[in-house]
Amino acid sequence: MSNPIVVWGAGAIGGTIGAHLVRAEHRVLFVDRVPEHIAAINADGMKIIGPVREFTARAHAATPDAVQGTFDTVLLCVKAQDTEAAARAVAPHLAADGCIVSVQNGLNETVIAGVVGAARTVGAFVNFGADYMEPGVVQYAGRGAVVVGEIDGLITERARRLRALLRQFDDRAVLTGNIWGYLWAKLAYGAMLFATALTNESMADCLASPSHRPLFVAIAREVLGVADRAGIEPEPFDGFDPRAYASNDGATRSLDALVEHNRRSAKSHSGIWRDLAVRKRKTEADPQLGPIVTTARQHGLAAPIAARLIAMIHEIEEGNRPMTWANLDELAKVIAA
Repeated sequence: MSNPIVVWGAGAIGGTIGAHLVRAEHRVLFVDRVPEHIAAINADGMKIIGPVREFTARAHAATPDAVQGTFDTVLLCVKAQDTEAAARAVAPHLAADGCIVSVQNGLNETVIAGVVGAARTVGAFVNFGADYMEPGVVQYAGRGAVVVGEIDGLITERARRLRALLRQFDDRAVLTGNIWGYLWAKLAYGAMLFATALTNESMADCLASPSHRPLFVAIAREVLGVADRAGIEPEPFDGFDPRAYASNDGATRSLDALVEHNRRSAKSHSGIWRDLAVRKRKTEADPQLGPIVTTARQHGLAAPIAARLIAMIHEIEEGNRPMTWANLDELAKVIAA
């Protein structure tokens, strides 16, 4: 590539992937709206800490207003609620035959395509554990699935090139013709993680709790039911097997696998919990869980658990609800309603 790979959003996801691409001797431009983070990267590099590996990647970084030039490949790694604004900021810098790769949580590909066009939008799915710790420092806490695919399902040379690029971050990166299947599977698992963030307990401890397992199974089934009605076939990853939730025994095995996967990671709590408890900022509840409710309604279904979960997360954001086990018990009442 003649120009740098742009990592727009240099937090947990972008910082981790971008630093590994620098380590693989790619030219990378980090873009982030936090001036202190940009200053730290330019002064001392992007520092990766954690049990997977530790190193410092030296690269140039800039705030969005300081970006100049035109680029072929932009890895968009911002929070879901910031997608449209970020895509509009990227658009003037995107080559006519370039692409934005949505390395995010949620169904942000549709938002990006609305700004730069479907032909310049590529889907991606990641499930590795990472956290932004402080300016210039990101913890890479645990490996997880990395998947890339065209949003129209075609296997293209561009998609192959992007898979090869992502394999320089994780050598298990997958190319798929069903990126929407991975994204909807992550919505189901992500809804479960939003529920764990109603408490101060770890993801693994919540998923392992015998009294709350029926709730987590119900959450998964609700989202997977919406995906099925929408004609999506969710894909398995990292212990989350969508097909397993058709039976109680299968759901138990999948939850056990998810507990094992999360216990192996140094990231004990979700990024959602971190937004609520540590960074004291709004979560991605609306852009991640909202499409579940909307899509359900479009297909004549209801998604009452997702709808109630959104409301409860907002109450925590507003300081009107403590983070306790009792929240899971309250959410479970939706199942019986």
